[in-house]
Amino acid sequence: MTKRASFAPAIERIRIGNVFDLLLASTSRYRRELLERLGVPFRSRPPLVDEEPFKRLGLEPRRLAERLAREKALSLADSEPTATIIGSDQVAAVDAEILGKPGTAENAVEQLTRLSGREHTLLTAVAVWHRGSLWEHLAIARLTMRPLHRDELARYVEADSPLDCAGAYKLERRGVSLFAAIDCDDHSAITGLPLIALTSHLRSLGYAIP
Repeated sequence: MTKRASFAPAIERIRIGNVFDLLLASTSRYRRELLERLGVPFRSRPPLVDEEPFKRLGLEPRRLAERLAREKALSLADSEPTATIIGSDQVAAVDAEILGKPGTAENAVEQLTRLSGREHTLLTAVAVWHRGSLWEHLAIARLTMRPLHRDELARYVEADSPLDCAGAYKLERRGVSLFAAIDCDDHSAITGLPLIALTSHLRSLGYAIP
């Protein structure tokens, strides 16, 4: 599920100190924490993207995740011409319907109640802009939640407060106890950034990992 598009001739990489300038186009602390695992110096900036108009386009879940990841990376390309820019987006979907971030504890319990005892999909897209070339990857996770009572779900929400998470759970914390099965090639993607595919691509660009 990896594709590469070339938009302009490759330009010689420019070094800043002894490392390439890596930029994460995100305000997500989860993505920052994931990228820190690779041990590569990076900066982060908010992407110049208003997500709401894209969400109203009626795109299917995977297309929406891919489009937003791409737009986030490209939104900083003009102002950061020497940087390698990472954009990412994640969409949770059940029955082809997109589940947004709950925002409140009540909405979180409602989302989890809907997912209880069922399988849903978590789509995590990443796009990397590097000197005229755009690389894209989509990680797909299929998660089956245990049948759980509403009071159990409310107790979980109180414990983890997953109000800013698509699907209303945090697998890196107590959220893992909600699930009967998880089918995914890269569990870091569930948290917000598919590190296995991203590492391979950054290595191909010359980043020293590990």
